[in-house]
Amino acid sequence: MKNLKITVNGVVYDVQVEEADGASAPAAPAMAPAAAIKAAPKPAPVPAAGGEEVKSPMPGTILDVPVKAGQAVKTGDVLVVLEAMKMENEIKAAHDATVASVAVSKGESVDTGAVLVTLN
Repeated sequence: MKNLKITVNGVVYDVQVEEADGASAPAAPAMAPAAAIKAAPKPAPVPAAGGEEVKSPMPGTILDVPVKAGQAVKTGDVLVVLEAMKMENEIKAAHDATVASVAVSKGESVDTGAVLVTLN
């Protein structure tokens, strides 16, 4: 039995594949349990014209989103708190801006490069 990771439309699935060796092969393929299949990712919000996307630097879980759309932020303000590898990482504003949209919510899992917040 081989364990493989397959990516379909940006979603990673862990699957097990067994080689059939002649007569002992099963008649139908074994299916993964339904709980192991992840839901399709929600579509990313369209950034405002000229908006700057702040993306996740690593995969993790969103612990907090202390900003809201329309809120003014200053350089160094925390936009999102991301838990990765059992550490809390604060994703901060690189410059003064206004939050155009928030693409994530508390408790959500994100992959590397996922849009977290869009700034204007």
